[in-house]
Amino acid sequence: MTDTPARDKVERAQPDGTPARAPGPGRARQNRAQSTQLHQQESIALLTPLTFVGDDAALIEALRAGHPGAAAALYDRYAGQVRLTLRSILGPDDDIPDLLQEVFIRAIDRVGKVRQADRLGAWLTAIAVFVGRAQIRLRSRRKWLRLFSPERTRPRQMEQPPSDARRALRQVYAVLDDMPIDQRLAFVVRYVHGATLIEAAEACGTSLATIKRRLSRAEGRFLDAARGRPELAHWLDEGTRWTEKKG
Repeated sequence: MTDTPARDKVERAQPDGTPARAPGPGRARQNRAQSTQLHQQESIALLTPLTFVGDDAALIEALRAGHPGAAAALYDRYAGQVRLTLRSILGPDDDIPDLLQEVFIRAIDRVGKVRQADRLGAWLTAIAVFVGRAQIRLRSRRKWLRLFSPERTRPRQMEQPPSDARRALRQVYAVLDDMPIDQRLAFVVRYVHGATLIEAAEACGTSLATIKRRLSRAEGRFLDAARGRPELAHWLDEGTRWTEKKG
């Protein structure tokens, strides 16, 4: 037999029965280039995250289903609110970016526990309060560490001289640092973060009656301490929130 198997394959390649010719060098290079381009396009498609569009109810379902764009959508939608909550609870803190990430990691891990889609924002605030509480406790442990290794807890950079407002803010959080954690969280969520009583109770994981008791005690502690600090006494005199409680 004179024909080789390779030649048979080439000749059978044409659908009209005409013997096919092997592609020349130019055609082969073009095929390889097209194949490489197609592969790159497929890789880009695989690496590009899918964008999620939908309301909170759809977002919760997408998170539960593992939609590739749902986590980013959750962060984009609520990062500002969560960051504000953490800053309200903690004041200036270099760890807030890391704590912000922790809140969303916890949220994604526990998204199956969300029962009401219209309460997604409040649910995230409650997680932020929990994370903020843990950070306050960590600060307390760091204070003890300073007694033994002060060189390990020095500020990472020199702070700028504070303005009057910044100085007053520092004094506010110095007062809050001396409060019991539950009272501090109630005070901050209600008066700094601006939550309603019902929202504050939900964020702190307690009843409305309990949050009212904590707020009453926290207000008393705060006013007593603030009146003894000149930087805060000035703000109290000009403010209106506790006007009837002065003197």
